Amino acid sequence: MSSSPNRSRVGSRWLRGLAAAAAIALAVAGGWSLGRHQAPGRSGEDPKRTVLEGEVRSLRLRVDRQEASDADRQRLLELLVALERKAEAIRLLEPMADREPDRWALRLMLAELRRDQGDQAGAERELRMILSRQREQVEALQLMTLLQLEQGRGAEAEAAVKAAFASATAPVLKPEAMGVGLLLAELQWKQGRGGDAEATYRRLAEAFPQDQRPLLGLALYRHGKGDTRGAQEALAQARLRNPRTDQADPRLDKLAASWGLAPLRAPASGGQKPPVPAEPAPPAPRNP
Repeated sequence: MSSSPNRSRVGSRWLRGLAAAAAIALAVAGGWSLGRHQAPGRSGEDPKRTVLEGEVRSLRLRVDRQEASDADRQRLLELLVALERKAEAIRLLEPMADREPDRWALRLMLAELRRDQGDQAGAERELRMILSRQREQVEALQLMTLLQLEQGRGAEAEAAVKAAFASATAPVLKPEAMGVGLLLAELQWKQGRGGDAEATYRRLAEAFPQDQRPLLGLALYRHGKGDTRGAQEALAQARLRNPRTDQADPRLDKLAASWGLAPLRAPASGGQKPPVPAEPAPPAPRNP
């Protein structure tokens, strides 16, 4: 496999989607936020920036005096990232992550900051520390997969995700198997092995009979390869996993509509047959 990034196979659009998924995970994991919504204006004379810089100095003083609470450190971290002072954010976060090794969200945030600074090796090192303690940690796997794909290491990425999926499914099925399995199916799909991806989606659907996500993934895969009827069937099967099968599911109807498919109607009593795309109505007769 070539050492250059193999974006033609995995798709730059999917890479962006995976990056977004990792960023969302960082924002919610462990109740921490990077505070990107608070990013100040670019101008150095911005009054809001001046206020934030003053708050940073105050919080930094508390940290240096060892008087800072966890909330103080969290706020300082948010401000440093918002002010684009990410190198300082890394220095603040490193001892926090070392002191609390069980809080994987801190190390995951550190990995993302390192990646953002162009330190791919450092980001990968942080992720390996998470995965050495919990192989099935899906947010860390997502970011590790993104890093490896960016470096053209798709085979290595898939091998790691496969190993994590095996660990999450045997000898007992773990809740983490869902997220890891969806990531594996996505990797298989984007690397041109659609049959393997479909098999993974089906395996997940059987292992988690109440969960719609594997069937939604299967529908996306089928739609992506132009199998309109197969996508409709998978969406209909996902709808049957809604606890309120007597009611329409607006989310699935919206997805079907975006693909130009018929809305997912409630099945007839006693029937499990999925709906098929509706035929166009005949034109109304004209008045003479």
